[in-house]
Amino acid sequence: MYDKKNPKAAGANPDRYDLFTEDDEEVEEELTSEEEEMNSGYSLQLIHHLIAETPPEDRRRRWLLELRRAILSDEGEFRERIHAIQQEALRIHAEMEAQIEKLTSPANRIGTLLGLPKDDIARVIVGGSEYYANLDTELDPETLKKGFSVLLNDAFVVVGELGYNDAGPIAKIADVIPDGRLRIGQEPNAQTVILERSADLTDVKLKPGDEVRVDSNYRVALEHIATKETDAYALEAVPNIPWSKVGGLDETIQRIKDTIELPILHPELFSRFQYSAPKGFLLHGPPGCGKTLIGKATAYNLTQQLQRESGEDVESCFLHIKGPEILNMWLGESERKVREIFQIAREKKEDGKLAFVFIDEAESILGTRRALRSHSISNTLVPMFCAEMDGIESLQDVVIILATNRPDLIDPAILRPGRIDRKIKVTRPDADAAKDIFRIYFTPELPIASEVTPDAETETAGETPPEVIPPEKAVEDLIAQVVDEMFREDEDNKFLEVSLRSGRRDILYRGHLCSGAIIESIVQRAKESALKRAIQDPEKEGGISRADLLDALAAEFRESEIFPPTEATEDWLKLLDYDPANVVKVTPFKTEKRERRKASNSRVI
Repeated sequence: MYDKKNPKAAGANPDRYDLFTEDDEEVEEELTSEEEEMNSGYSLQLIHHLIAETPPEDRRRRWLLELRRAILSDEGEFRERIHAIQQEALRIHAEMEAQIEKLTSPANRIGTLLGLPKDDIARVIVGGSEYYANLDTELDPETLKKGFSVLLNDAFVVVGELGYNDAGPIAKIADVIPDGRLRIGQEPNAQTVILERSADLTDVKLKPGDEVRVDSNYRVALEHIATKETDAYALEAVPNIPWSKVGGLDETIQRIKDTIELPILHPELFSRFQYSAPKGFLLHGPPGCGKTLIGKATAYNLTQQLQRESGEDVESCFLHIKGPEILNMWLGESERKVREIFQIAREKKEDGKLAFVFIDEAESILGTRRALRSHSISNTLVPMFCAEMDGIESLQDVVIILATNRPDLIDPAILRPGRIDRKIKVTRPDADAAKDIFRIYFTPELPIASEVTPDAETETAGETPPEVIPPEKAVEDLIAQVVDEMFREDEDNKFLEVSLRSGRRDILYRGHLCSGAIIESIVQRAKESALKRAIQDPEKEGGISRADLLDALAAEFRESEIFPPTEATEDWLKLLDYDPANVVKVTPFKTEKRERRKASNSRVI
């Protein structure tokens, strides 16, 4: 048999009978049946005549039979290829017809789905007009949601869905109707519109003042837009600041515990004595003395106390509000922010969290009101804050903490009993308190310069080597030396002269203006000096020395940004514990004058 896959066999000797595997009769019967099934072409007819004219005993007859069979096989494959080409041509033709129909068909309308009254009926709005439209049978009603953008053909049949539109106008909610619908349009000369909620907003909690994205027909609220300023208020994770990290303020901390922790930890006992827990308290004192730190520590420690007492996982939310952030040039915006802050706190309380509202620089927004609004925005901001405070029953709902260094500038209506019930003064640290603060920032774990006992130099070479001071004792000695230098009352440590209305003049030294922020900065400056030495000489083991701390102390009071650069009395009053009404003038001692005085004294000597 002729094998197309092995064309080398075509040149074989026809006398070799092993090339053929079938008998003549079988091949002839097979070819005869194939010929009857197919309309033979002219070439096959010629080969058929040749086979008929060739005697059966002729060996070439077998080659003719095999040739006829190969031609029939090739013709079958050719017919299959032709059929496949025809099918591909039909498919391409159908695609072209569909493309032409698509290009020549009119555009579909886009509408907003308002609901599905029936399984095969949709309520849609297109260009401000509502329609009851049929649904295409190929659309699954389960996939359609209120607020989706849908496609409608010329017959206004819904033939497709596009999901929620990604763009659209933004509107502010004026009111939430009890059935869940939203009222928008409180701006002047603006039309008030009632919106339905989309399917994804059905269970979302919305409130007046929130912003939503609306469809182009102003019928459905599609998305809740969370404003950046709202997210910036809430710190979900309360800072981890235990009372041990607040140094030198033991009396202040105890007053805070009595004011806040006891009513919350023992509500039954306070109810038995009919004790009305305060609504909030005011932290006032010079800047840098730990008012903000105390506010954060209060939130953390109160949460930990409640967890230990109740045995439950109590979550808390700390809203740190910086006073100037609330101020806004547009009428009503500042008041809206105040409402929003208290609304956020109430929502956190409803979620089971203990909410803390800490307002820093409170005098900037709650200042004393004037007769005319043009004088101060506080004419409307203070009444709004008072109204929100009156809506808080006690610290069981929200903990309100105000912080300021000018309590005399806060409106008396805020500080009256029943609103801010407790005023806690955060004083400057004395020498003992300053040592406690130093111990927080200057610990034995830091690299300390190796020093020996004072009498080590007097020992001879043959005696025992000098004793090395342990890190704990070295740290205590260094802290004592720096604090003594800071609180030393001599000519070099004079810092301010305060003139009072009574004619008295008070001299304030460096220690009188000490604060926790200054102590932290002194330690940081000493670390910088030690780091520079370590970088310059890596092989030499060193650490923070007494000279580093004393140089940092002098540089801090000489260069610190805490102190005003001018002699303006108003600026210095923020730093002093004097009653501003009694202060006439504040005169700082110039460092240059002290240096010149010291130089002249040395020349006289």
